[in-house]
Amino acid sequence: MSKNNIQTYSLTHHKSLFSHADQKEYFYIQTSEHPYINEPYRAESYAIEFLRKGSIIMHTGLETKVVHAPAIITLGPSVIRSFSKNEDEILIDIIFFKPQFFLENQANVFFLTQYDFFEKSESNNSPLTKTDESKFERIFSLIKEVSEDQSKYQASILRSYLYILIYEIDALQKEKIVAEVQNPLFEKFKELLFKEFLNFRTVQHYADELNVSRKYLSEVIKKNSGKTASEWINEIIILEAKVLLQNKKMSINQISDLLHFSDQSVFGRFFKNSEGISPLEYRKKQID
Repeated sequence: MSKNNIQTYSLTHHKSLFSHADQKEYFYIQTSEHPYINEPYRAESYAIEFLRKGSIIMHTGLETKVVHAPAIITLGPSVIRSFSKNEDEILIDIIFFKPQFFLENQANVFFLTQYDFFEKSESNNSPLTKTDESKFERIFSLIKEVSEDQSKYQASILRSYLYILIYEIDALQKEKIVAEVQNPLFEKFKELLFKEFLNFRTVQHYADELNVSRKYLSEVIKKNSGKTASEWINEIIILEAKVLLQNKKMSINQISDLLHFSDQSVFGRFFKNSEGISPLEYRKKQID
């Protein structure tokens, strides 16, 4: 499916949310007023966020988490995300950057994709110890300083700080002690689901791909998430539908086709059974 058909926030649009209007391929901001976006969307840029104070509710893919400061949040372009308010008082540093900006002098064009903490919802936020908090405070203070400077080397210096951030976050991920290790079958199911849900919607397909029985797969998923495998499949389809419905240039019929429904009425019934309103009514709510 073409990413052009999906509601994707450009870097310019992200800047406009923070009252920035320049046309660079990156920008940094420290703010106490997060632009909470309740509807799911993707972005054309990467984002690394340092939550210094307060907490926010972050929805990524099918996961919902309350992120408490101090924490680092990492989001890649393909991640469907939305945000809700949890506390009135927050302070957050955010640096957005397009992949082409970061990779300008990088021979390995796959450099960013090797870090799964940008894409995996279970890895894209990390609570910080006091030592880690102090470290990221220093790094983001340097980023803030160079962002306010008009040096002709600003882009190169920021790019270097981004490398430092990525390496530090990767080290953080590797050192993180996971209190409750998820069942590896459940993790493989989620990974496979995010790749194949547009084409395959039966629990049997995923059981066959994972070389287990349908019953066993269902039991493992229910035990680890509290939701059935069918619920996981239906929820990711609904999430994708909501993203697509925000693109006013696409007809409901086109969206139905992209999601591989047999016809528009079948898609409409599926959506209404889940959300209580039709796809058209959902779209009108976004316009209003």
